[in-house]
Amino acid sequence: MTISLKFTNLTVNDVDEALEFYRDGLGLDVQNDVSSGGFRWVTVGSSDQPGVGIVLSAPHAGRSQADGDALQELLTKGVLPLWVFRSDDVDATFEKLRAAGAEVLQEPMDQGWGPRDCALRDPSGNVVRIAQAE
Repeated sequence: MTISLKFTNLTVNDVDEALEFYRDGLGLDVQNDVSSGGFRWVTVGSSDQPGVGIVLSAPHAGRSQADGDALQELLTKGVLPLWVFRSDDVDATFEKLRAAGAEVLQEPMDQGWGPRDCALRDPSGNVVRIAQAE
């Protein structure tokens, strides 16, 4: 039996604003763009890992009002799980995102426990770490 990740969800306040970060800043490709009931789900991913996607959607997209409200509160607090990406040039990726206005949490640095990495917040406040590819 073979199993692999197909996609995962990332909650954002504004899908278009998130696209500027994930597509334009990180260089991910738009794989799918679906609208329904006033909401939008956009899947982005890397050509290096075809078939694996990140679905960007708002807190209330496809959820009950109460669940969407709870998710919005967690997003606003900045306590949703962080995301870790890998880049073949973490310094260049960092500079591109910083120039695009991303909030810097940690500039690129060599970690004693692992690779060189940096940390930023996407426009919705999600923590994104970028690690140097090994």
